[in-house]
Amino acid sequence: MLYSRALAGVAGMLLLAGCSLDIGSTVGLSSTSSGTEGALVVGDEPFAVSTGAAILGQGGNAVDAATAMYFALSVTYPVAAGLGGGGICIVHDPAKNTTQEFDFEARDADKPGAYAVPGNVRGFGVMQASYGALPWQKVVSPAEVMARTGVPISKAMATRLSDAGDVIRLDAGLAALYLDESGKPKTTGTVVYNSDLADALAAIRVNGPEAFYSGAVAAMIADYGSSEGGTISKADLAATKAGQVTPRVIQIGSDYVFLPSNKVGAGAFAGVLFDNLAKAQSTSVGAKDLQAAVVWALRQSLKDYHVAELPKDLGATGFAAMDARGQAVACAVTMNGPFGSGHTVRGTGVTLAKAPTASAAGLASAFLTPIIAARQADSPAELAGAGAGGPNGSAAIAYALARIANGDEVLTRKDLRTTGVAPYDTVNAIACSGRTCAALPDPAANGLGALVPVKEK
Repeated sequence: MLYSRALAGVAGMLLLAGCSLDIGSTVGLSSTSSGTEGALVVGDEPFAVSTGAAILGQGGNAVDAATAMYFALSVTYPVAAGLGGGGICIVHDPAKNTTQEFDFEARDADKPGAYAVPGNVRGFGVMQASYGALPWQKVVSPAEVMARTGVPISKAMATRLSDAGDVIRLDAGLAALYLDESGKPKTTGTVVYNSDLADALAAIRVNGPEAFYSGAVAAMIADYGSSEGGTISKADLAATKAGQVTPRVIQIGSDYVFLPSNKVGAGAFAGVLFDNLAKAQSTSVGAKDLQAAVVWALRQSLKDYHVAELPKDLGATGFAAMDARGQAVACAVTMNGPFGSGHTVRGTGVTLAKAPTASAAGLASAFLTPIIAARQADSPAELAGAGAGGPNGSAAIAYALARIANGDEVLTRKDLRTTGVAPYDTVNAIACSGRTCAALPDPAANGLGALVPVKEK
């Protein structure tokens, strides 16, 4: 059955199958006509979000949309979501009465070097095979088409490029894509083509994730790593798995909150953050001032982890999807720095993530904070979202969750707290208050929330 909720797409666009996109407009629905419901997607990069919306409009579910968004991000936002990176997703499926975590962080090779062993393709492949409704080829093909035929640089991507010029200049592949004739980063609206990446995506589309880990693409990655002093081997790639575990569950107010498990660094930090938030809210000051409580909890958590300073850009992003049947997905991925290692494997278009132990950027995975909150395991989510990129992103998603648990309406971008002084920390969420849900991109960024009306069959 369809869950009876009205939905609002905030600072986003309306997409109906067969209709044109109006990216950047504001669309909202305070109520729905009989028999009609909607689905929502949100993220940092508008073209990728519109791809997820299109998949929902074609009958896909939330997992299909999230998978399509990830592969689209590998084309439109590779600074944070390349094929060479890793991440974490949480899936909440009330129809199946399950909530599951998928762990696929980029890891050090057996012989550690400069490059991480990629986890994203394996992770999204396992998740989509477990919960998706559409054929695999259908969720990968939009990204392949964009890479082949070209996609404009969005404002979101241009903002990241402007600060990543030094990384881009050191790699021939990245420089050819993102620097103009004068050697400066290309600007918003410039169309970028990446035929090598399109070929890699075509192989993944036709032969599944295995094409990336044991096929010709894997061979090129291993050969490149060897020639450039890296240590990723064919055995490292072939052995890449995606963990499927039960997420950590805590209770805040009347909601059950699903966080990354303590088996991953992200879960450990998120657990400490929420424990400290509970302590702060137990004080008289924290009980009256939620923002002050979150700030104290974040500072205390960083102190607990002995984190005094972090790079400006950890190369991460988060996104979420929720469909009309209540399935919800929250994902966060990272390259461990902008464009990761800054090295692109020749002939593949794949930029490799930085090895977690190679620098302070290896802490990026600790700040991946996908979260889903629901009243019961078999009820639709009250919140599906992710903080990513740094501790401020984690704190911002915690703030949104605490507000919902307090009974506040969180239905506009301004209801989220900006990630503030750290420009590449990010928070994106789908939040529900009563019978109304909204897609809320980070108020300090250039992302998109999208609503897709779906006609009940």
